[in-house]
Amino acid sequence: MGVPPVAANATGTAALLPGYIASAWSYRDLMRAPVGLSLAAVLVLGTVGGAAGAALLLATSDAAFRGIIPWLLLFATLLFALGPALQRWLPRGSGAGGARARAGVVAVCAYGGYFNGGMGIVMLALFRLLGVDDLRIANGLKNLLSAVLTLIAVSVYAVGGIIDWAAVWPMALGATAGGLAGAGVGRRLPPPVLRNLIVAVGAITTLLFFLHG
Repeated sequence: MGVPPVAANATGTAALLPGYIASAWSYRDLMRAPVGLSLAAVLVLGTVGGAAGAALLLATSDAAFRGIIPWLLLFATLLFALGPALQRWLPRGSGAGGARARAGVVAVCAYGGYFNGGMGIVMLALFRLLGVDDLRIANGLKNLLSAVLTLIAVSVYAVGGIIDWAAVWPMALGATAGGLAGAGVGRRLPPPVLRNLIVAVGAITTLLFFLHG
């Protein structure tokens, strides 16, 4: 629609915020913090990471951001696809609790504050590495953390003046409907099917950005 890349990312993120909140509410009965972390700690770390990533986006030029996008999507998709293998390869409990878990949450939320695309895939991969084996619980945590960090990031974007508010509202309506409907579908799909769908969407999106980004 002719919106520059950095502003498009910020605008899309703002539009998705209601959808994240709706999805988080739909998964409220499946909220379980990773081992060694409380939900409150996860949310505080998400706030810090989201603010840092959003501030970094404000300092990035459109040309640089356009070149970075495909690689960020590729990283997110590969990380999620290889998550089970990485979890088997790493020592048991290596990612759970302590400084590593906190650093991981901050880093992933900084990614989400900087670039919304593939954010959910990166979060799901992180939670698997932190020992959350049930994909439904990981999905619930992902939705909650996405809502928190996105709220912080959008606040930073708004102060920086990079959101195209006229484009936000119709997208936000679709995101809210999708958040509610998608949460219902995600709860019913068998985990292997859900995993394969996530990898397929990530792979297709990555390819499209490499070809046309």
